Amino acid sequence: MKRWWRRGILVLVLSGAALLGWWLLAPGRVRQAPAAQLEAEAAKLRDPALVARGDYLATVGDCAACHTARGGQRYAGGRLLATPFGDVPAPNITPDADTGIGRWSFEDFWRALHEGKGRRGEPLYPVFSYTSFTRVTRDDALAIFAYLKSLPPVHQPDREPGLAFPYSVRSSLLAWRALYFTPGVYRPDPARSPQWNRGAYLVQGLGHCNECHTARNAWGGMDKDHRLAGGTIPAQDWYAPDLGTQTGGGLAGWSGQDIVDLLKTGQSSKGAAFGPMADVVRHSTQYMSDADLRAVAAYLQALPSRGPAPAPAASAPAASHAQGGELYARQCAACHGKQGEGVPGVYPPLDGNSSVTGPTATNAVRSVLLGGFAPATAGNPRPYSMPPFAQQLSDEEVAAVVNYIRQSWSNRAGAVWPAEVGRLRHTPVD
Repeated sequence: MKRWWRRGILVLVLSGAALLGWWLLAPGRVRQAPAAQLEAEAAKLRDPALVARGDYLATVGDCAACHTARGGQRYAGGRLLATPFGDVPAPNITPDADTGIGRWSFEDFWRALHEGKGRRGEPLYPVFSYTSFTRVTRDDALAIFAYLKSLPPVHQPDREPGLAFPYSVRSSLLAWRALYFTPGVYRPDPARSPQWNRGAYLVQGLGHCNECHTARNAWGGMDKDHRLAGGTIPAQDWYAPDLGTQTGGGLAGWSGQDIVDLLKTGQSSKGAAFGPMADVVRHSTQYMSDADLRAVAAYLQALPSRGPAPAPAASAPAASHAQGGELYARQCAACHGKQGEGVPGVYPPLDGNSSVTGPTATNAVRSVLLGGFAPATAGNPRPYSMPPFAQQLSDEEVAAVVNYIRQSWSNRAGAVWPAEVGRLRHTPVD
């Protein structure tokens, strides 16, 4: 009864916000720039150097990942982005005049990126990461816009979001934006080095790492006090780990080179990229310049200490640990080693692996169920993969082997139970 009462209050609050938002943020008419201005802008946007720079920046921002449907034409939109509130299709951002951004001016694009507003002034759903992209500079935004304008136009109409009321009312975003969005271009910290500032700009802004690696509340707002401290990716059920490398951080013990290697090749001495991160490496970070990769590493290494790690949850029962040990010896040790040491450059270690020892066993469970597939990159074109065991192992067996891995050698992580394995087994895969 109490849960339904709370839901009723929530709906009333959001409905009121929607009505107020409609009054304050009702979409207006498209602002049409003077023809002479558009002509001058178009000439500038054709500069080959600007287009090439925009290509690089759009790759760093991983724009194609969201704006390309599986099997669809690049940047033509249509991919459904899952959220706890419903699915939102990514729009077409090719320069098609009718269905893309062909009639957009740079000011239209800048307003979307910086303010999170559409061409008619309507608030955009924050599944488009303008909460991070607002930090992108005008010069970089102009280069990205020039690149998008250089693409072949694709005629593909946008689809309507599949959101339930009251989230389907765009103006209800008024309250959300007031709580969780502050526009502002990144301002360099004069007390820090140019390399640190470049890394901060890439991580906080263009690379939008906060969007996955920061926990969110029930309203979808990021925890501003714990940025990059790890969080479950909403509606995907993957855990994006804490990116801190100091005491208590998810990457504690990682060197700058470990970070560079993972982002460049998908593989490092500490582990491999898999799940959603494998796609990020495959389509984005492997193409970053060495200078930018080192800047990202320098910024992450300077994140503050998280303090002592919390005490782990209850350990698995002794019988389950024994069962997990037998399964590990039979199914896992040939690749990952009897002591979880792995094989350098081939099979990732499990002893001390942050994907294994994280605060949740989600990633380890899903890797056992679905398999582990590192990205193919220029630096590691034929990575070894791990087969899925969903058809071979029961929920109890998966829980047993994951608990064995999380609580053996130097690992001291909490236990996972068969019921949680069963839930993850039936989680849809994007």
